[in-house]
Amino acid sequence: MTRVITVASGKGGVGKTTITANLGVALSTYGERVVVLDADIAMANLELILGMEGKSVTLHDVLAGNASIEDAVYEGPNGVRVVPAGISLEGLRNVKLDRLEDALAYLIEDTDILLIDAPAGLEKDAVAALAAADELLLVTTPEVPSISDALKTKIVASKLDINIIGVVINREQYDKTFLSVEEVETILEVPVIAVIPDDPEVSRAAAFGEPIVIKNPKSPASNALMELAADLIGEEYQPIEPDKQGVIAKLISGLMGRR
Repeated sequence: MTRVITVASGKGGVGKTTITANLGVALSTYGERVVVLDADIAMANLELILGMEGKSVTLHDVLAGNASIEDAVYEGPNGVRVVPAGISLEGLRNVKLDRLEDALAYLIEDTDILLIDAPAGLEKDAVAALAAADELLLVTTPEVPSISDALKTKIVASKLDINIIGVVINREQYDKTFLSVEEVETILEVPVIAVIPDDPEVSRAAAFGEPIVIKNPKSPASNALMELAADLIGEEYQPIEPDKQGVIAKLISGLMGRR
């Protein structure tokens, strides 16, 4: 039976889409048949993170009634299948969310896990992405505004009888000015199942249009994301340690002015 997992945050800008994209690639690496659907039809950027922008048919076209969902599915990194939302003002005007149900019915065929990247907030499209799922991953940063919005999303998900798998804390800086894991769990009353450290390699990978789990598998964020994927499917993950000698060599080269 296909697992349908929506990744939501409440607040925008917490790194939800980056986590969704990388989680999809990571799960595919473990041999899972994964589809990642960008349901953020107003502010889509999943395809940018995966280096898959500019596709001719997108979810916009499907929800506008101008294309079939099977034409909007593309193969991404490590075999993950991706449905980009696309960026189309004309398509946005003609979108009908009731067409999403038929699209999802097609996507869950021959699929182990369908990941849905939900829009931020609690507008109609965001609630539709929540309602489409059986399970929810709640992404937040360890800051009060982000936690506040995550709590609102959690309440809506609970009313929809969605199983909340847990909280993913993103961009953790281990600074006393931010909320601790224990404080986040107390406020949300949901267990924290992963902590993704604040890692500059994530931004570098995004600039190249590559998932961090492929661009730099030894980075702290990549290790945390791979471990999260493993936990979701009951696999074991052995973190990849950085090449210390390589780091030292790069440092020396930088000090010597070499490139």
